[in-house]
Amino acid sequence: MIQGSLVALVTPMKPDGAIDETALRTLVEWHIAEGTDGIVAVGTTGESATLDEEEHCRVIRQVVEMVAGRIPVIAGTGANSTTEAIMLTRCAKDAGADACLLVTPYYNKPTQEGLYLHHKAIAEAVDIPQILYNVPGRTACDMLPETVARLAKVPNIVGIKEATGDLTRITRIRELCGPDFAIYSGDDATGCEAMLSGANGVISVTNNVAPRAMHELCIAALAGNRAEAERIDAGLRGLHKELFIEASPIPVKWALAEMGRMDTGIRLPLTWLSEAAREPLRRAMQQAGVL
Repeated sequence: MIQGSLVALVTPMKPDGAIDETALRTLVEWHIAEGTDGIVAVGTTGESATLDEEEHCRVIRQVVEMVAGRIPVIAGTGANSTTEAIMLTRCAKDAGADACLLVTPYYNKPTQEGLYLHHKAIAEAVDIPQILYNVPGRTACDMLPETVARLAKVPNIVGIKEATGDLTRITRIRELCGPDFAIYSGDDATGCEAMLSGANGVISVTNNVAPRAMHELCIAALAGNRAEAERIDAGLRGLHKELFIEASPIPVKWALAEMGRMDTGIRLPLTWLSEAAREPLRRAMQQAGVL
């Protein structure tokens, strides 16, 4: 089971929107050096919605090659078309990814039966470990714990990224799915408590800018050391909040540019962080010791 601090990695871009492969390699090496336990490549934080099919598969392949087996790579391969999700998942398997992360279909608003059949079809089509991703605040689609439990019976559906921020979901999914089903928090603000409540790690936006602290937080929380986990988390609370001051990944890309780790590229319809949002985020970065 993949555990710990997993970064929802941004896709660095040049000011014209072209993917910056040099910066991508630098970010990968930095995360490995800082103790990040796994990389999620081209998830929603990686602007999967604005990368075309060829770019999406190429970035997954590049990250796998750059990591070279040193830590797990989870490829974001979700889509609101089941056919497209199968195609992207095949790309990830062919590239050598360790697992795939599949966001619930956005905009379509499928029923719970539709969600079950969608994910079951992908799992049966591509033999690679698959992690469900529930983030109703972005998708307008909420996968209920009972549906997760049905899907947990599919052999290669191995876990879920639960990003509602509702801690009762963590305990409910654990009750329904048992100890061998991986549960990852997808909400940095409640990630510490989620791990103390039984989650196996965090797929984190904050990890993009504070990888060492997030790694140490996860070590403490997974060991049940509440005092140490809460101490580390206290220094990151400003980041947990301000990295969502505008739609992610707008703030985190700005923060990384401020740190000199990437250029100022982002793709429309997302825009660069507004002037009004910069000072609150800068203060949070200083509080966390990353600026």
